[in-house]
Amino acid sequence: MSGWPILSVITFLPLVGALFVALIRGDDAIAQRNALFVALWATLITFLLSLLIWIYFDPNTDEFQFVEEFPWLGGAINYRMGVDGISMLFVILTTFLMPFCILASWHAIKTRVKEYIIAFLVLETLMIGVFCALDLVLFYLFFEGGLIPMFLIIGVWGGARRVYASYKFFLYTLLGSVLMLIAMMAVYWEAGTTNIVELLEYDFPAGMQTWLWLAFFASFAVKMPMWPVHTWLPDAHVEAPTAGSVILAGILLKMGGYGFLRFSLPMFPLASDVFAPLVFALSVIAIIYTSLVALMQEDIKKLIAYSSVAHMGFVTMGIFTGTVQGIHGGLFQMISHGIVSGALFLCVGVIYDRMHTRNIDAYGGLVNRMPLYAVAFMVFTMANVGLPGTSGFVGEFLTLLAAFETNTWVAVLATSGVVLSAAYALWLYRRVVFGTLEKDSLKSIMDIDRREIVILAPLVLLTILFGVYPAPLLDVTAVSVEALAQDYQAAISAAQAQDSASLGGL
Repeated sequence: MSGWPILSVITFLPLVGALFVALIRGDDAIAQRNALFVALWATLITFLLSLLIWIYFDPNTDEFQFVEEFPWLGGAINYRMGVDGISMLFVILTTFLMPFCILASWHAIKTRVKEYIIAFLVLETLMIGVFCALDLVLFYLFFEGGLIPMFLIIGVWGGARRVYASYKFFLYTLLGSVLMLIAMMAVYWEAGTTNIVELLEYDFPAGMQTWLWLAFFASFAVKMPMWPVHTWLPDAHVEAPTAGSVILAGILLKMGGYGFLRFSLPMFPLASDVFAPLVFALSVIAIIYTSLVALMQEDIKKLIAYSSVAHMGFVTMGIFTGTVQGIHGGLFQMISHGIVSGALFLCVGVIYDRMHTRNIDAYGGLVNRMPLYAVAFMVFTMANVGLPGTSGFVGEFLTLLAAFETNTWVAVLATSGVVLSAAYALWLYRRVVFGTLEKDSLKSIMDIDRREIVILAPLVLLTILFGVYPAPLLDVTAVSVEALAQDYQAAISAAQAQDSASLGGL
């Protein structure tokens, strides 16, 4: 792989696909079908190429690999790309989910199909770029650039309140990111570089860390989203088309957690330690409060959206324990949630395409007509609950274990969220799938077809595989996570020793 810019190829290949789609003439059924096929092949080839990263990745080092660097923007800012054990998994997750999004849109999108496809391919390029960028400016461009295609996807192809939801999504995320931009400028003035690799080694003054941490936190907390800046997410999910919801839950939410792992913990360890109790409090509130709100929902998408906020509470709780188990748990939970929540929204899309409603009361007894669908939906529901043997269990267990060692009360309160998740998830499944088939509108509903089996079957297999055998994910991230946790603890210990020495001198 030496000398081959594999990361740039993977990042910008979807953009090439978008260019081919733009060159397709006409807007009839044939042109729309050709656009879908071009997008499907572009995303599949991107995914297959991204697997080369996994194959050639060396899990025995915490150094960045496949590094690319050359002068950019007049030489003041360099184009730098690279991945480590943490970011590599997010690249794979992004490229893995995108073909399913194209397949899910095959019959669901009827208008402006070419523009819709272009928006998704551009979004894929920007999402991959976020996880590969090793320069602050490049990271920010990719991070903020993703707002534009998602804003269009929700605002043009969304539901009845799509304009409201798209503007709310855009304004919330943009406001937090403005503060992060100011912080990035302060980082450059202090350290004299925008190279993320060098900044990870830079020792920022303790007082400065506080303000920088808060500015970065404002952006990442909205992106996760954490309570109380989560209110944009349910609206965005409800109004977005099915594929848009998959990307929102599967990838865009993970950018906040990735930001905490890439910037907050390693660059500002002292501030992270100071604000950890605040993060624990917000995480526990998110886990309990949004689970209770999910119990009251009548819209399937909105229920799953609130469950996503609750599950992201486990992620932030695990990350800010600063321990190997906690970071492992938060990272694994993000990957698992990307698969499971994306699959749940795809399941909602299956019945919405048939019935054109997401109201829970409109369903019931689907198992009588859709047994294959019922099995797939059950696997993802159990994973969402955190049932042992599914991928959802591993991440939650590790984060709770780390929280118990850090703060017992935080762990006890967070554990109640597991019980609540079982309540709302099983309640949803019972009302939609079980029971007698009484509604006349459901008596002719058809089970999932071959296209939908192709979409759901790999997600079912991965949900069970990573629940039974999580080693493929944990082994890849092990060295990077251990190095991050050790550096974090070492920085805190050094600061405590310095404070003790200062007090002793007095």
